[in-house]
Amino acid sequence: VRCDRGAHASSTVALGAGARRGARLVASSTAAAGDASSFGDDADENSVSVDATGKANSLAGAVWKFVRPHTIRGTILGTTAIVTKCLLNNPELFNVSLIPRAALGLVALLCGNGYIVGINQIYDVDIDKVNKPFLPVAAGELTVPLAWAACATFAFVGASIVLTNFGPLISKLYCFGLFLGTIYSIPPFRLKQNPVAAFAIIATVRGFLLNFGVHHATTAALGLPFKWSPPILFITSFVTLFAVVISITKDLADIEGDKKFNIDTFATKLGVKGVSYLGSGLLLVNYVAAVAAALVNKQWFNQPLMIGAHVLFSVFLIAKTKALETEGFTKTAVQRYYQNIWYLFYSEYLILPFI
Repeated sequence: VRCDRGAHASSTVALGAGARRGARLVASSTAAAGDASSFGDDADENSVSVDATGKANSLAGAVWKFVRPHTIRGTILGTTAIVTKCLLNNPELFNVSLIPRAALGLVALLCGNGYIVGINQIYDVDIDKVNKPFLPVAAGELTVPLAWAACATFAFVGASIVLTNFGPLISKLYCFGLFLGTIYSIPPFRLKQNPVAAFAIIATVRGFLLNFGVHHATTAALGLPFKWSPPILFITSFVTLFAVVISITKDLADIEGDKKFNIDTFATKLGVKGVSYLGSGLLLVNYVAAVAAALVNKQWFNQPLMIGAHVLFSVFLIAKTKALETEGFTKTAVQRYYQNIWYLFYSEYLILPFI
C-alpha cells in the first residue's frame, strides 16, 4: 500500500534505462534553477513520465492508468523480494499450499495501492488537469462515479481478504494504511497540503507498513516467530527514507498546479533545484549508511554485493543529478530524474533477496 499522488512501485536493474531522449539544453541555468516558470512545453515530456500517458481506449485501459502502474510495480516487487528473502533463509519450510494465501495477500496490497492513488485522483482532478492532464479522471477517460466505484471495490476487496485470511495485527495495519491514504487526500483533513505530514504518511505506508507487514505475514505463514533480521531491518529503514525522497521529488514537475491551488510542497517552497539536491543528498546518505552497515559486521550481509551495489547506485544517482543540472532543470529533465529515482527504488528490492 502506498500513498503517492505524483508518483506507486519494474523489475529490472536497468540503471541506464533513463537514457537521454531529446533533452533540451537551456542557456541560462540560473533562470531555470528554482522557479516553476523555467518549465517550458517540452515536446517529449510525456515520454519520460513514470505514468502511463497514452490515451486509454477502453475501460480496462483507463483503470490501469488509474492505479498508477509504476506504483503497482513497486508494490509487486517489494512484496516478492521480502517473501523471497524469507524463503531463501528457510527453504525447508516452503510448501506449495502457501502460494494461494501469498497470492491473496498480494491482491490485497494491490487493492490498497489502487484505493489510495485512486482517491487522490478524485479529489485532485482540477489540479491534475494542470499538472497531469493524462491521468484518466482528469482526461475524462474515467468518470468520477466510476472512479468512486473502483475505489470502493478496491477498499472492500482488499480489507475483506486481509480480515478473513490474516491475523488481527496485519488487519489493523492494513486498515491503518487505508486510513492514512484517506486523510492524505480528502477534506477536511487533506494532509497532502502540509509537506511534512505528506512525507510522513508516504514514508509510513511505503516504508514501514509494507515491509514490516509483509515480513510479519510471511514469517507467520511459515510458522516462525517474528524477529528483525539485519536485511529486513535494513530494507525497512532504507525504504522509509527512500519514501521520503519520493514524497518530495514527486512534486518537482507539479509546481504550476500546486501553486495555483495553494498546495504547499517542498518543491513550491524550496524550488526545483533545491529539492532535487535535497532528494539526491538524502539518497546518498542512504547509500553511505548501507555501505557502513555492511562494513560494521560482515556476518549481517553479503558484503561484496551490499557494498558494490550501493556504490554503483551512488554513482548512477550522482550522474543523473548532474544530468538534471546540465539540462537546466527543465520539466522533461525533472521527469527523467524522477523516473530514475524509481529505477533506483526498484533496484533496491531486486538485490534484497541476495544481500
